Amino acid sequence: MRTEHVTLRLPTEAVQAVRRLAHARDITPGQFMREAIGAEIRRSTRNAKTPNRADEQLLGPLRVLLASDFARATSWEDLNDRLCAKGYALREAGGGLALHEAPGGARLCKASELGHAYGALMRRFGAPLPGHAHRHLADRILGTARPRDAPPDDFDVIEPF
Repeated sequence: MRTEHVTLRLPTEAVQAVRRLAHARDITPGQFMREAIGAEIRRSTRNAKTPNRADEQLLGPLRVLLASDFARATSWEDLNDRLCAKGYALREAGGGLALHEAPGGARLCKASELGHAYGALMRRFGAPLPGHAHRHLADRILGTARPRDAPPDDFDVIEPF
């Protein structure tokens, strides 16, 4: 295949992100850009919708890098602090979670693709991610949902004194 030299102007933040992502995949920034452009060309020439899955070459290094943080975290706050220290953050994504770069915010993958499903993390920490919109999901997973036919909690608590 014949190649051509191309000069590309990008914002400094984008260049830093490309370098970081290329390093995580153990490839050069140029190879990263060639793969990204190739993927976009393939995507745009297809009619079928492609699944929103992260590249396995990205997932492997991320799993290794973050495994101990997910394993040692004792709460949502602890997990968030550990991820932030490495430049990442978990954010709500539909009914689950996604890993994003911090502070840039670029979405990298779903937490479940790293092996850490939102439901399992909720059960482990005993609570949903603070601010997550899907409370009904948390109630169902944590067993805090009240049955529809349950009587209201309208009893009086009697103190012994």
